[in-house]
Amino acid sequence: MSALKPLKKAVLPVAGLGTRFLPATKALAKEMLPVVDRPLIQYAIDEARAAGIEQFCLITGRGKTSIVEHFDVAYELEKTLEERGKAKELADLRAQAIEPGAMVTVRQQVPMGLGHAIWCARSFIGDDPFAILLPDDLMMCETSCTAQLAEAYRETGGNVVAIEEVPRDRVNRYGVLDVAEDKGRLVSVKGLVEKPPVEKAPSNLTIIGRYVLMPEVIGHLSKMERGAGNEVQLTDGMAKLIGTQPFHGLRYEGRRFDCGDKAGWLEAQIAFALARPDMAPAVREFLKRYA
Repeated sequence: MSALKPLKKAVLPVAGLGTRFLPATKALAKEMLPVVDRPLIQYAIDEARAAGIEQFCLITGRGKTSIVEHFDVAYELEKTLEERGKAKELADLRAQAIEPGAMVTVRQQVPMGLGHAIWCARSFIGDDPFAILLPDDLMMCETSCTAQLAEAYRETGGNVVAIEEVPRDRVNRYGVLDVAEDKGRLVSVKGLVEKPPVEKAPSNLTIIGRYVLMPEVIGHLSKMERGAGNEVQLTDGMAKLIGTQPFHGLRYEGRRFDCGDKAGWLEAQIAFALARPDMAPAVREFLKRYA
């Protein structure tokens, strides 16, 4: 076996319309919705960088330019902060800056599913392993969730997806694992099913929005086979890698907040605010009024 390639690339699909958050998302990309004081996309990029990722590809759609602007240098803003002596804010802003040329965007012109979105990034991916982060899934982990996956990739030499157990009656919303062997932290996978009917689900282990995949998945996606919801499903493309490459699920350590859902997004606000020493006392205090 040839030496394992380092994991340096991440793909972030951000073309979704955010219909569940209308009217907030009418003119604002849902990935720019803030949790406390940073947009969701910022959390995802920070998480990826903590895993040693150096190159990013955003799969965007119309009206998503604000996401790209967010990672650009805002000269006027920086100058104003400098003049006003706001050193901390300026340092925070500069720490977020992305290396020039390290972020590219591609357009997904038609909403044909997650598999199609990833296929749109094929030139960026090339022959390299890559991470996928879905910014709707906001992770609160001691060790970056993507870093945990990167570690599992180095250990297993193949595809790894972050997984969690869900109640049986909710498996029909997710990609579900057909388990070959459950080793605790890692689960070897013999099959994947996208949104199976509850009674047909092979397990209650479901994939969340964090993946490390081998470039061969693109070959399967390029066939544009329609799956669940008449869309090109990433799960179907990944399933075709099983048997030819290692494929594992990782029980990651941490918590996931579904910020594609209003209640999940609101809970994330509270959880992330309580994790901040500068805000926790005030938040604890006002929460008493609502308990």
